[in-house]
Amino acid sequence: QVQLVESGGGSVQAGGSLRLSCAAYGYSYSSSCMGWFRQAPGKERERVAAIYTLSGITYYADSVKGRFTISQDNAKNTLYLQMNGLKPEDTAMYYCAFMYVLGGTCPVRPDVYTYWGQGTQVTVSS
Repeated sequence: QVQLVESGGGSVQAGGSLRLSCAAYGYSYSSSCMGWFRQAPGKERERVAAIYTLSGITYYADSVKGRFTISQDNAKNTLYLQMNGLKPEDTAMYYCAFMYVLGGTCPVRPDVYTYWGQGTQVTVSS
C-alpha cells in the first residue's frame, strides 16, 4: 500500500511560482511512474507531468512545457513539481499519483494510476 501526501499549494498572482511536494510512503524503488494531475471545476482530470522513477525520464502536457518541472528525490521518496510562470488557467486541484509499470513509459490516462494523494489547491489570480 502506497500513501501519497501532497503539500505546497496556495494562491499566487499570474507570473508567480509554487512548488508542490508529494511524499510517498510504503513505496519500494522499482519500475514505476509518479505523476502530477490536475482537475479544474467542470473539467476532466488531466496529466500535467510524470516521471518514470528508474530512469528519470519525464513527460509534460503541452500546456505546461517550459514552465513546470517535475523531479524526484529518491532518498526522501518525494516527488516535486516546480511551477513557474503560473497562469490563471493553471488554477485547479493538483493530485499526486503513483503506479507500478512493466515498461518504461508513463500513461497519460488518470484511471490507470493506482494510488492518489488527497490533492492540494492551486489558485492563480490575474
